[in-house]
Amino acid sequence: MKETISIKGMSCKSCAEKIEARLKQLEGVKEVKVDFVKEKAYVQFDPTKTSLSKIKEAIKSLGYKTDANSEKIGSSLRQGIIYGLIPHTCCIAFILASILGATIFTSFFRQFLLNPHFFYILLMLSFIFATISAVVYLIRQGFISFNKVGNSLEISFRKGVIKRKWKYLATLYSSTIGVNLLFFMVIFPLLANLPYASASDFADNRNVNNIKLSVNIPCPGHAPLITQELKSVEGVLEVRYSFPNVFDVTYDSTKTSKQGILSLKIFNTYPATVLEEALLDQNQQSNSQLNDIVSGCG
Repeated sequence: MKETISIKGMSCKSCAEKIEARLKQLEGVKEVKVDFVKEKAYVQFDPTKTSLSKIKEAIKSLGYKTDANSEKIGSSLRQGIIYGLIPHTCCIAFILASILGATIFTSFFRQFLLNPHFFYILLMLSFIFATISAVVYLIRQGFISFNKVGNSLEISFRKGVIKRKWKYLATLYSSTIGVNLLFFMVIFPLLANLPYASASDFADNRNVNNIKLSVNIPCPGHAPLITQELKSVEGVLEVRYSFPNVFDVTYDSTKTSKQGILSLKIFNTYPATVLEEALLDQNQQSNSQLNDIVSGCG
């Protein structure tokens, strides 16, 4: 087993040499390297003959302070984030493709988001990768071993593995969950509102209508798919997404209609309900206002 221990209180290289000499006297310690500049001790030892706590006690007996937790937690966090991101390669590619406007790639990733269970599948894959990572780590640390008995392979766990490595496991799995939530509850919803149309696109258009849709998506992570489909309709000028499942669609009534928008195939998978709609275009509104004025004068 290998451990990195932070040491406080060393004033010169002789301090490092003193610690090395003391640790080499411990039964079970195979290799020791103390770095005075980095204030760290790199120790390889046999966990069946000694323990990390005994090694730290030996260092403390010389008058130095030890703290191995900060580096272990930082390393665990990095590993957790890395292994949590691996299953999200397609998600990252989808985000980059959407930002860059690469419609060929986003059309490919569309097939993934069409699956209502996509979020849960990714979460499951993330946990599988995290578990593989944890098993490999625990094997390297000597907490899990494989022994061949006859024609069968037995797996043995060293006592106290959860108690001694709970910080690593907690960091690994919590960061895995965090990455999923970050993608599907924050990044993807933000991606749904990437700039599409400017005010000039419909400032002079007097045939602008608006409908507000509630779409039955499984989670906010599917919002970019809905906005992309809505923007593909000729005549749709702007789509704004609001958490958790509301889409505000502004369109040119001379090019499309409410029925045309609701006829999108995507709504066969994720049904849409109209919450609000502006039925009058600006020309009709102007005529209505003129009629009101004329009636008032009469």
